[in-house]
Amino acid sequence: MHKLSKIHGHAAALRIANFDTDQVMPKQFLRGIDKSGLAQGLFYDLRFDEHGEPKQNFFLNQAAYAGTDVLIAGSNYGCGSSREHAVWGMQQFGFKAVIASSFAEIFYSNAMGNGLLLVVLPEDQVQALMKEADDKGAPISLDIDIENLTVRTIHHEFPFVMSARHRRMFLEGLDVIGLTLKYKTEIDAFAQKHWNKQAWVKDVARKAMDRLS
Repeated sequence: MHKLSKIHGHAAALRIANFDTDQVMPKQFLRGIDKSGLAQGLFYDLRFDEHGEPKQNFFLNQAAYAGTDVLIAGSNYGCGSSREHAVWGMQQFGFKAVIASSFAEIFYSNAMGNGLLLVVLPEDQVQALMKEADDKGAPISLDIDIENLTVRTIHHEFPFVMSARHRRMFLEGLDVIGLTLKYKTEIDAFAQKHWNKQAWVKDVARKAMDRLS
């Protein structure tokens, strides 16, 4: 992950509640063995018709929305299966953040762990941002300040809450492993103390493999 203290983006509204991960990234795009090529599958059934042609009435297929990189979404965004591909697809398409009044728990963990910022605001504030976007008829300029935990547009400024752990991950550019390694000294000290009291549990797996080899 890269260090990220602020996002200056262009936001548009997707007014669909309970938008599940199969709608974010349909199952037919899960067959690859790596993370590549997922941008094509993002919101596929909304973006394309049965012949694979772009639906011109969907906002992301319109030229005015080409630079959209922040999604203002309906409540319970990312519900359904736990597929991490949904997060990777959003990032590959160019999304940096999603704002909603609530997210599915697994999607929230996957997104924040991969550097896709999710911002939770009260429903009335999400609706206010959606109306601002609808009134403009094009993506609105929007700033998300991770250090000071605020979302700001030309008409609104809203505070939001983020756990200290996730805030640190974004500000210091750490994934879950990187954050864990920040505590390596304490982890090593705990392990050594544990082994001193119960020496027979140290290197159990390696000793078992040595006996079998």
